[in-house]
Amino acid sequence: MADKIPQQIKSHEAKAAMADMVLKLKKAEMLLSVSKTMALFDNLDEMLEKLLELTTSEVNAERGTIFLNDSETNELFSIVAHGVKKREIRLMNTSGVAGHVFTTGKGLIVQDAHANEFFDRTVDEKTGFVTKNILCTPIRTVKGEIIGVAQSLNKKDGQFTPLDLEILDAMTTQAAIALQSTQMVEEMRKTHLQGMEFFDVVSDVISEIDLSTILNKVMSEATRMLNAERSTLFLNDEKTNELYIYVGEGIGASQIRFPNHMGIAGRVFTSGETINIPHAYADLRFNPVFDKQTGYFTRSMLCVPVVNKNGKTLGVTQTLNRRGGVFTSEDESRLRAFTAQVSIALENAQLFDQVQNIKNYNEAMLESMSNGVLTLNEDHQIVTCNAAGMRIVNLSLEEIIGKQGQEFFMGENAWIVDKIKRVEESQESDITMDAELKFNEVKRSVIVTVLPLLSVEKKGLGSMIMIEDISEEKRVKSTMSRYMDAELADQILKGGVDILGGKSEVATVLFSDIRGFTTLTEELGAQETVSLLNEYFTIMVECIQREGGMLDKFIGDAIMAAFGMPIAHEDDEDRAMRASISMMNELNDWNNKRKAAGKKFIDIGIGLNTDMVVSGNIGSPKRMDYTLIGDGVNLAARLESACKTYSTKILISEYTFSKLKGTYRIRNVDRVIVKGKTEPVNIYEVLDYHTTETFPNMMDVVNQFENGLDWYRQSEWSKAVKAFKHSLKLNPQDKLPQIYIDRCKYMKKHPPGNGWDGVWTMKTK
Repeated sequence: MADKIPQQIKSHEAKAAMADMVLKLKKAEMLLSVSKTMALFDNLDEMLEKLLELTTSEVNAERGTIFLNDSETNELFSIVAHGVKKREIRLMNTSGVAGHVFTTGKGLIVQDAHANEFFDRTVDEKTGFVTKNILCTPIRTVKGEIIGVAQSLNKKDGQFTPLDLEILDAMTTQAAIALQSTQMVEEMRKTHLQGMEFFDVVSDVISEIDLSTILNKVMSEATRMLNAERSTLFLNDEKTNELYIYVGEGIGASQIRFPNHMGIAGRVFTSGETINIPHAYADLRFNPVFDKQTGYFTRSMLCVPVVNKNGKTLGVTQTLNRRGGVFTSEDESRLRAFTAQVSIALENAQLFDQVQNIKNYNEAMLESMSNGVLTLNEDHQIVTCNAAGMRIVNLSLEEIIGKQGQEFFMGENAWIVDKIKRVEESQESDITMDAELKFNEVKRSVIVTVLPLLSVEKKGLGSMIMIEDISEEKRVKSTMSRYMDAELADQILKGGVDILGGKSEVATVLFSDIRGFTTLTEELGAQETVSLLNEYFTIMVECIQREGGMLDKFIGDAIMAAFGMPIAHEDDEDRAMRASISMMNELNDWNNKRKAAGKKFIDIGIGLNTDMVVSGNIGSPKRMDYTLIGDGVNLAARLESACKTYSTKILISEYTFSKLKGTYRIRNVDRVIVKGKTEPVNIYEVLDYHTTETFPNMMDVVNQFENGLDWYRQSEWSKAVKAFKHSLKLNPQDKLPQIYIDRCKYMKKHPPGNGWDGVWTMKTK
């Protein structure tokens, strides 16, 4: 019996060794099968699908997932099939059970999924699948590099075992090299296809010459190329230092413009550096105001400068909300390369656009001129004639174009031919006053100017003849315009003198006044004061008339003007705003010149109000003036005066503010009852004339100030003071917050009572 026991032990050990050998052989066959199977595919999607099928079957699980790591985005991704379609799912490589296994590099058996701290229950809630247990292992190459994670769910017969984990680990390790190689090949193939597609896109864009078409193509291709929701290409206008974009197409196209230093786009343009914001609302540089205005939600943003081959920044391309994640460094490189390639096309298109605009402008200018214009080439042949020219010579275009000058100007008009020859010889213009032309038996009194047309090299290209018809109507208008606004004179000539009898209509009234003028006159003396006023009024009136405003009168050193009378426009409030901003900008330029000459600065205040006013010729039979009267005029004057109280430059009423169509930098200043009134009115300060030097941190200052104003109106004096002090810290030059700090301290000591509604009563005019 004793001899049999060792034999039984030996027999048992032999069987165990045999079983172990069989298991190893099966494992080797399985791994060999994995290698052979993986070698059959050169497509990553199919390879992942087959590997998943093999691993799920081998560990006897209900389902599984193979995740690969995207080192560019730090995400684990997997291809999921839905019928004939496939979609890619992604998760951060640090989240969930898969993320834990990937980051630790250790396999994991989870027998109770819902009790595990790393398990994400929301996945089951969304899909309806119930996860019971999990088997998860990192996918390693033979060199030990972790390239992904394999995960099996719900063992069909019991719980996952360490042997299952060993099998899953061995299978994925065996497949890792094939997976990694195929992934690299696909990335190379993808890069190649992207390169080919990139060149096709660039070729398509640079073949265009129309600027709006190129802009639309660039934005469309940038959106598609980066898989984003939308893209915008801003171009720089060197004349105005503004970034602009076309909105719409064809004749309905318009432009949106803003200073080229504002916002993220402005920062990228001025610095020349790329800004990539993965989470917009977590970045202090992002301003959510536009999202609030448009209802659009910005998640991520990529903004790159558009730079030409000479290093000049032409504009900025901004792309929003990359689908499936955030913008990567590869996206940055692709977008920079794309914009660099299309920069030549953009420059050419801008140049073409400028040439077209000049051509259109010249043609429109010629057609709109009341003077007749004819041009002759070197052979004295008439090549152009505008509408006024046809009217003056009383002939059709077919009867004019192509005629020789000496054939056209014959008989009583032959003196013009002599003028043309004289100008060609001298290369100097010639003017003939109060001359007479006769065409088709119609005589006209004219002023004729003949000018030489010269090339850049000063070579003669021909001549231009300008004919001004000085009819009786023009003589009358010329006389009247010496005493009143030219547009008013036009209206009187067209509509008779009824306009002088008085009428009521809505207008925007502008008042401006020089600060400390009395002291200034004492220092300058009479002669220099008159010289200063003449120069100052010339600059200011030009700003007003450029926007179609009517100069009503000068009141000492003050200016009163109106927009909307006697000729109304749809945007009179905006015209008044633009004129006011222009007045401040022109004044700053003038002051810089005065400073260089050792002269004192001139400071002014401007008030704007929109209301019903009465206009008419007011006065005595010996002296009549066309002017405006009414409460609307008085409020504009009060606002100009209030600029001194609030240490501001431009104040507008709520009536003007509510009718503005354009976008301006404006802040709410106060709700006041002005001298002589009983009803309160909201007043606003216009800040558009400021630069980053004269008003740093403008948006933050305005936001903090308006927060303080809200607390002030709720009688929360301490909170208001805190906000105003924050605003003052951001821009110590801004005096308005200190006014409110002092006011809050007074209110805190002398509470206004429960009935207080935040209205401030002004005691002075």
